Amino acid sequence: MKAVGLYRYLPIDNPESLLDLEVDTPKPAGRDLLVGVKAISVNPVDTKRRAPKDLVEKTPKILGFDASGIVEAVGPDCTLFKPGDPVYYAGSVIRQGTNSEFHLVDERIVGRKPASRPFANAAALPLTTLTAWELMFDRMGISKTGAQSGKSVLILGGAGGVGSIAIQLAKNLAKLKVTASASRPESIQWCRDLGADETVDHTRAIEGEYDYVLCFSSSDAYWSSFPKLVKPQGKLGMIVRTAKPIDLAILHDKSITICLEGMFTRSTFQTPDIDAQHALLDEAAGLVEAGVLKGTMTQNLGKIDAANLRRAHKMLEEGHVTGKLVLEGWQG
Repeated sequence: MKAVGLYRYLPIDNPESLLDLEVDTPKPAGRDLLVGVKAISVNPVDTKRRAPKDLVEKTPKILGFDASGIVEAVGPDCTLFKPGDPVYYAGSVIRQGTNSEFHLVDERIVGRKPASRPFANAAALPLTTLTAWELMFDRMGISKTGAQSGKSVLILGGAGGVGSIAIQLAKNLAKLKVTASASRPESIQWCRDLGADETVDHTRAIEGEYDYVLCFSSSDAYWSSFPKLVKPQGKLGMIVRTAKPIDLAILHDKSITICLEGMFTRSTFQTPDIDAQHALLDEAAGLVEAGVLKGTMTQNLGKIDAANLRRAHKMLEEGHVTGKLVLEGWQG
């Protein structure tokens, strides 16, 4: 089968940083689905896992998480899906990635593809939806039925993939007053179109206090600002690891709660509630079909191949992508 992968971890401008490959098609076992991949989306986590380091793989490493496609075959223990089902999902960090013509994934982290969305649009949704949903509703305890209606949330990185979903969840489900950070005219408009009540420029000092602060960009860059931005007894949610030790004492006087979201926790550690991601993606599909959640794909970069994936990685590394980048289909 066709795939895009690497042997060495190189700068993205190096033509060997991502390579077109032919590899064996895997076979499903246990609760695995073998999915014929129709479209993928590229996320910052892809670039981080490809980042240069002194490591050479003996067998090709295939990256990628977001995918949509058709179930081709199922393992003997599968109960949720059958061959022919259209699906979408965000994969796992402990298995080969979705940048391949066929891909194995545990059915418990897979959802039915929104019927109203083409494969390309659906591929943009899983990772960012899981990340924003789990952080807000599972980790921070925000009600998705509006029990905290009217409370305030600041979303740092509102125009990115996760921010684009979080704005909608906060506005349409949680009924919060949403302030999103953005700095360019097009990203400001994007946030407003998704439902943000206000926007702030994150290249400047941000004023005000908020019940909830969601940080979807550099945690280190904002750390010293969090004590001012979060209200007393408020909650701070982060998805990006800090690169250096942090001083928790600066949050103590306000009794600020810190919530961390690792979207791959359930699949990596095979937690007892791993199937919550299946249920979550199914519920999100219904919200998309009902028009409650809008799609976040902004660019379709063409066929899934090494050249287009290198282009996507480079765009993400340059840091000015609004919404999500998608690739669709295979050559030949």
